[in-house]
Amino acid sequence: MHKDTIKGAAKEAVGSIKEAVGKATGNERLQAEGMAEKTVGKIEKSVGDLKDAAAAALKK
Repeated sequence: MHKDTIKGAAKEAVGSIKEAVGKATGNERLQAEGMAEKTVGKIEKSVGDLKDAAAAALKK
């Protein structure tokens, strides 16, 4: 598993928590930050997955 995949998953989780807390408290800024961080995490996780796939393809 590539480090970008792990970092992306962590960011996605933190973003989800921020978004949920923002919704629960009515804090729109925190909710927006969470949504943004979650999106960045998904992208970073996807990049890591692509790097893993590329490395596996090159080993064949």
